[in-house]
Formats: sequence, C-alpha cells, structure tokens
Amino acid sequence: MKLHNMHPQEGSTHKRKIVGRGPGSGLGKTSGKGHKGQNARSGGGVRPGFEGGQLPLFRRIPKRGFSNARFKKVYATVNLSDLNVFNDGDVIDINTLLEKGIIKKELCGLKILGNGTLEKKLTIKAKKFTETAKEKIEKSGGKIEVI
Repeated sequence: MKLHNMHPQEGSTHKRKIVGRGPGSGLGKTSGKGHKGQNARSGGGVRPGFEGGQLPLFRRIPKRGFSNARFKKVYATVNLSDLNVFNDGDVIDINTLLEKGIIKKELCGLKILGNGTLEKKLTIKAKKFTETAKEKIEKSGGKIEVI
C-alpha cells in the first residue's frame, strides 16, 4: 500500500457547505437564515423553552409533592467477576476494594452484584447482596457478612 492509493473511509468526509455565494449553491443571499429577525443576527436565537415572553410551560405547570431523590441511598456496586483478583481466604470489605482501585468512592456502603462467576473462597463484608450473588458466593465456598 502506498500513500497515493489511500482514501478516507466512505462517508467519513463531507463536502463543506458554502453559503452566500449565488444561485448555484442553493444557499445564496440570506444564507439559509430567512429575512432579518432575531435568528438572522449574529449570536441570535432564543434558548430552548423560550416562548416569546409568554410565561413558559415549565413555569405554568404546578410544582407539587415531595421528591425523595435528595435522600436516596446510592451504593458502590461491585460484580463478583471483579473479586477474582483477590487470593483464596481473603477478607474483603470496602477499604480493601478502595485500596485495589476497584471502587472509587465509599458512597452509602457496598453492594455486591451477581454478574460473572467467583472462583475463589472469599469472606465478603458488605451492606447489601443480591440473591444471585449470595448463591454464587456460598457455592464457591465463601462466606457472607452483612454489615
């Protein structure tokens, strides 16, 4: 293969849109922006949801009720397949996972998910376990400790 034989991938390059250059381009005169008005101006246009000064929909609808989203508990999650880096008989808790870099933050605690397989006998200390994770840990000969 030589440099003169190389071409970009089909569809990866686009022809530049030339505006304001006569009738042939199809985007002459006003360059596809219509006649004057806010949208034809440099830096013009309105933000999403703007209704021309009318009270916008998101301000008209009633805001009622209570959302528990601010108080939601978010757990640091780990799959069983990620725990195979440890040795047989190791005790795993949130601190050991932080040291290994498997999780980045402690959050509200540790939750073990059942994705993958566990090939080691481990003692795992966490706040929550999924049902499949419990089954797989006990099947591999490990122990579960709910903190």
